[in-house]
Amino acid sequence: MSNIKSPSPFAHGEDSASWYEASARKRIDFLLDAGSFREFLGPENREVSPHLRVFDLPEQFDDGIVVGRGMVEGSPVFVAAQEGRFMGGAFGEVHGAKLTGLLRAARDVKSIPVLILFDTGGVRLQEANAGELAIAEIMRAVVEARTAGVRIIGLIGGRAGCYGGGGLTAGCCSALIVSEQGRIAVSGPEVIETNRGVEEFDSRDRALVWRTMGGKHRRLIGAADDFVDDTAKAFRDAAVALLQTVAELTLETLLNEQVRLEKRLESFGTSGDALDIWQAIGAPDAASVPGMPADEFKSLADKLRSTDHDAR
Repeated sequence: MSNIKSPSPFAHGEDSASWYEASARKRIDFLLDAGSFREFLGPENREVSPHLRVFDLPEQFDDGIVVGRGMVEGSPVFVAAQEGRFMGGAFGEVHGAKLTGLLRAARDVKSIPVLILFDTGGVRLQEANAGELAIAEIMRAVVEARTAGVRIIGLIGGRAGCYGGGGLTAGCCSALIVSEQGRIAVSGPEVIETNRGVEEFDSRDRALVWRTMGGKHRRLIGAADDFVDDTAKAFRDAAVALLQTVAELTLETLLNEQVRLEKRLESFGTSGDALDIWQAIGAPDAASVPGMPADEFKSLADKLRSTDHDAR
């Protein structure tokens, strides 16, 4: 990072603003140095989905994702932010193409990292085939960019969570930052209940949803690299730190990840609840974890993860 002091992105009081409540564009404002963002395919281009009008559904001028380039602490980054308030941040053809294009630009430049601000329920049902293809292209673009030496950091703490293809893409990133609100899963609660029955997963049990898919659980099992409070400053500080420390993709990284996943399955494959897992990894009072304040939980998680040598 540059040693030159960069202009703060926060107006008076904004450093404590909620990341969860903010729009995609506001999150970018929080994350980047003030005045540094340059949007690709901005509002004037009106790149909207060609499919939604067929179903007489509303369109949005940016198709629910903002992509561009800016600075963090004086150093350049590419950034993409999904808008969870438009169709749940779901992937469609244009939405996916914008993210794929950004990742390919990063691959070609090689020296500029990417920050992806996830907020998505997965693929749009109205664009199912196009959306699924977009996810495949995005995941390929992530791997190609990382292979070229690009660091890709995901930030997850929005209204829609990070589900479906978003969860798969997040798993391909170099590192993830989550808040308690940052739910991550391939299948959402309602999808699991519909396919496997309420006995398997009761989507109305919000405590169950949060302890199974929420940010605290993901951090404790090593599926996220940092846990933060739901504030703009907390997310920015974590991103700054990871941009300085996250490693490039190597064969050793992949082998370590495989070992970690195998060990996780071996250790927790028969667990019936997240509480069982938390107790097994050493949480002194597993039942108290859901109600822990962010700073207390962060200390606990950092301590527990420091004793586990399974590198992401």
